[in-house]
Amino acid sequence: MSYLKFEKALMTNLQESLPRELLRTNRSGAYSCSTVVECNTRKYHGLLVVPIPQLDEDNHVLLSSLDCTVVQHGAEFNLGLHKYQGNNFSPKGHKYIQEFDFAQVPTTIYRVGGVILKKEVVFQHYVDRILIRYTLVDAHSATTLRFRPFLAFRSVRQFTHENGTASRDYHMVDNGIQTCMYAGYPDLFMQFSRKNKFVFQPDWYRGIEYPKEQERGYASNEDLYVPGYFEMPIRKGESIVFAASTSEIKTSGLKRLFEEEVNERTPRDNFFHCLVNAAHQFHIHEKNDDRYILAGYPWFKCRARDTFIALPGLTLSIEETHYFDLVMKTAQKGLLEFIEGKPLSVHIYEMEQPDVPLWAVWCVQQYARKEGFDKCLENYGDFVKTVVKFIEQGKHPNLQVMENGLLYTNGKDKAVTWMNATVGGRPVIPRTGYIVEFNALWYNALKFCEHLARLADCPKDAKHLEKFAAKVKTSFVDTFLNDYGYLYDYVGGNVIDWNVRPNMIFAVALDYSPLDQDQKKSVLDFCTRELLTPKGLRSLSPKSGGYNPMYVGTQNQRDLVYHQGTAWPWLGGFYMEACLKIYKRTRLSFIERQLVGYEDEMINHCVGTIPELFDGNPPFRGRGAISFAINVAEILRTLELLERYNFKE
Repeated sequence: MSYLKFEKALMTNLQESLPRELLRTNRSGAYSCSTVVECNTRKYHGLLVVPIPQLDEDNHVLLSSLDCTVVQHGAEFNLGLHKYQGNNFSPKGHKYIQEFDFAQVPTTIYRVGGVILKKEVVFQHYVDRILIRYTLVDAHSATTLRFRPFLAFRSVRQFTHENGTASRDYHMVDNGIQTCMYAGYPDLFMQFSRKNKFVFQPDWYRGIEYPKEQERGYASNEDLYVPGYFEMPIRKGESIVFAASTSEIKTSGLKRLFEEEVNERTPRDNFFHCLVNAAHQFHIHEKNDDRYILAGYPWFKCRARDTFIALPGLTLSIEETHYFDLVMKTAQKGLLEFIEGKPLSVHIYEMEQPDVPLWAVWCVQQYARKEGFDKCLENYGDFVKTVVKFIEQGKHPNLQVMENGLLYTNGKDKAVTWMNATVGGRPVIPRTGYIVEFNALWYNALKFCEHLARLADCPKDAKHLEKFAAKVKTSFVDTFLNDYGYLYDYVGGNVIDWNVRPNMIFAVALDYSPLDQDQKKSVLDFCTRELLTPKGLRSLSPKSGGYNPMYVGTQNQRDLVYHQGTAWPWLGGFYMEACLKIYKRTRLSFIERQLVGYEDEMINHCVGTIPELFDGNPPFRGRGAISFAINVAEILRTLELLERYNFKE
């Protein structure tokens, strides 16, 4: 039985099927995304969505969808599905779905009377080309397939509407057409693996509606252009492959190409393999050979903090050290350019955030744990030393080393931590001064660098770092630990944030902690009692003022509650690591139960991956971006930690 399989009862129930989304990527920035019933519910959805650097930094929807119609004895059965204004769905092709299976590639079985049609979809790796294979499994009489492409040619942040500017021109190419709606866009090639008839019948389909945009408080309607339709007969047992791309292809090789792409896929036959597939979707390989980690789909870009947090879990935890090195080569280049005051030559955003160099050191530390400290010293020793010295010498524009050894950061006017929501240009949570995770990471970085210095036989450097870390340790406890046994979230001047937040978990989870064993247990217990959910740690305790766990409403409403009680799986990863460090094997079964909460998500929200965040209260509904790198990464890292402890005596 397939691990990811939905039967007819679920697929034909739109209340159940529409919230379930599907993501395919090409590892070069392009993607294909919709719901499991192929009804687009977001402006970000589309069959072929590609970056167009010559226009802007956004992705652009070229081909929104492709409706397939089965024709027998003159009767037409349209398998497509669109939502129009007034809660009208047409043409309701979902009622013909027998089952959906995501074992190897997304596969939908349709049944129309005696006709059984199978549809399989893959996105060609490193090429902006979506491939769909239609196979007529059974039919008792002559059958024809008709295909209507719905074109958008717009940014994912905008909508298209009927207009007189859109070009209707098209040119015939090998078994298909080439067209482009607007100047500046690449041509769209739509081709089939066999001869067909294209009927030019231009029209606009008006009033298509995206309910997810309505939920998020945005405009939600657009018109899509259909240039006409392709038509061809199909015999029982025959397969036809459709390709949509920004480049032409020789159609005689489409069937072979489809098979090759299918064979490259890892089956999603269990929780771990689903996460591995999800991890690969965040890979970005640019033409200049730079490698990146995308922060999430469908609207995030490559961000520095997310890159360094996600990289170990997405690579080292699944035995892909080679890709770790490739991404680190690009990210390291960007961080060193920032350190040296040079313009960034890499496409990584938010490199200037003050905790980025701290997370970079943590990232390298995970490499050392996996590959050995000697290899780490050889490959990244100089980099770590440069980063720590950069911070220690106070050269970062927003990281000041105070006399007590702690790091001081200004976050009053601009959000500078991962809690980065803003309203009206101002941080919702103005974390400023001594920030708890910054200083936990700082102590950890000093001790890690000290260890590398001893390994490199640099006793003078090691002694200096040891003395510096000792001062930071004392100051950390004096500054953050309160009489109740948990850590302040930040301390700045006369302002002390007493809210119970999850950022204190890093002081327990990191390899080098400024806390003693009893203090670590106390902090961990607070996180367990007040912050732990089946979907990670809450961003704020229910006992704290301003607690609001439901991430719903308009953009402003969501920004105000973004870190006021919502649950985050990546924080849960550090929590589970802390549990294992404090309680060892006695917490193995507890952590296994925690992971079940994430496995449940494989069939919800976006199938086979983990969303950005969850409501902090039951039923802990997934929200935000449909697939989030640091969440997938930390669950993979937790699975590896769990396996490591299971192998211990």
